[in-house]
Amino acid sequence: MSVAIEQGSRAAGVLLHPTSLPSGKLDAGAYRWLDWLAESGFSVWQVLPLTIPLTGLSPYQCASAFALNPALFDLASESSLASGKASVQDFEQWYEVSRDWVDDFALFMVLKQKFAGRSWLDWPDAYRQRDSLALQAFREQHIAELDHHLRQQFECWLQWKKLRQYASRLDIRLFGDIPIFVDMDSADVWAHPELFLLDENRRPQAVTGVPPDYFSATGQRWGNPHYDWNRMREDGFAWWRRRLTYNLEFFDLVRIDHFRGLEAVWKIPVECETAIEGVWEQVPGDEFLQTIQDALGSLPLVAEDLGIITPEVTALRDKFGLPGMSVLQFAFDHFDDNPHKAHNVTENRVYYSGTHDNDTSLGWFNALNEGEQQHVRHVLGCGDECDIADALLKTVLYSRAGLAMFPLQDLLRLGSEARMNTPGTVTGNWGWRYDRGMLPDDLSERMRELIQQAGRLQ
Repeated sequence: MSVAIEQGSRAAGVLLHPTSLPSGKLDAGAYRWLDWLAESGFSVWQVLPLTIPLTGLSPYQCASAFALNPALFDLASESSLASGKASVQDFEQWYEVSRDWVDDFALFMVLKQKFAGRSWLDWPDAYRQRDSLALQAFREQHIAELDHHLRQQFECWLQWKKLRQYASRLDIRLFGDIPIFVDMDSADVWAHPELFLLDENRRPQAVTGVPPDYFSATGQRWGNPHYDWNRMREDGFAWWRRRLTYNLEFFDLVRIDHFRGLEAVWKIPVECETAIEGVWEQVPGDEFLQTIQDALGSLPLVAEDLGIITPEVTALRDKFGLPGMSVLQFAFDHFDDNPHKAHNVTENRVYYSGTHDNDTSLGWFNALNEGEQQHVRHVLGCGDECDIADALLKTVLYSRAGLAMFPLQDLLRLGSEARMNTPGTVTGNWGWRYDRGMLPDDLSERMRELIQQAGRLQ
């Protein structure tokens, strides 16, 4: 059974990635942010993946499914490893439980630096194919660089642990995000090629994506390698168990991005430039989730089930009691059964005004033509004199959803200039930050009053 949303509970939270904090880092400003959330009546802080972007700033294509992004942390302000025997002992304990991924990650990063950032597929054969003698010699020649990555990861882990403890004292839950697939050019695929569908040259046999739909005539070709689920089930999905267990050291609940891929995946021939020629293939998601539940005792997960979702995906989600997602911006079509319409949002849902991939709510509304704007106002019961930003906010707050979530940009009533990400584009994303002056003096008090009126004050 999932504990992501406790039965009968009502809560409200804010989506804000650490890069959007005033400094773009998890420094003292992150603690002030948690204080503001608590003062304002919010009890959940959601972030995007904390992993290391391979190119650009997007955390959804990352160098490791485990490693934290050092750029998000204030590593210059303290050196925990130099603070005595207790910290050294902490490091040794952390390393003992993390070495199964962190050694390969450190080696991957130092090799990547040696080869000028090139994909591991283009490294010399000895390193690409992980020749044991070559790797051992490399380790002996680069002890300091490898140790730097190990200790840096420990420091990130330690700083987040302190932040989580502070959040817990304020009764704020931390909400994380896991991309379902990993990048081909990652430490995970390099270190464990047997877990992925690769050919004899360790290149993908097929790649990930989604088929053509209303939004794209050619579908989306993401390009990640597919898991070899048959191989993974042989050891009880051990890699996935380690991944989820490590993430749950950081978060109270975790969103599984593209949850649909735990029921079936769209396999695209690697030579195809679009997603048109893919085929659906079933995966053992039921067995996988049962194994994870048996190992962890509960599933503090949220299923990202946006888009076209089949009855089979819904059945899988519901079997394990996982809350799904609804987004208010998607609610204004003419289909009464639309799961994003407020009257269809159930208690076991997370209801968003918008996500990191949407325009801000005000930007979205302002981009509609006059007829569309009038339709939105009609659905919300909000006349021309009504404050549309306020109406959108209250619709989510007063819904039946167990958890109501808002990007900070929507609370600040910002327009498209504050958009976080535009899918399918590579520039102008992930750069928005707020500064403390953006938070109106009365916003905290106002939000606390609204959250209390909506029965979401915890």
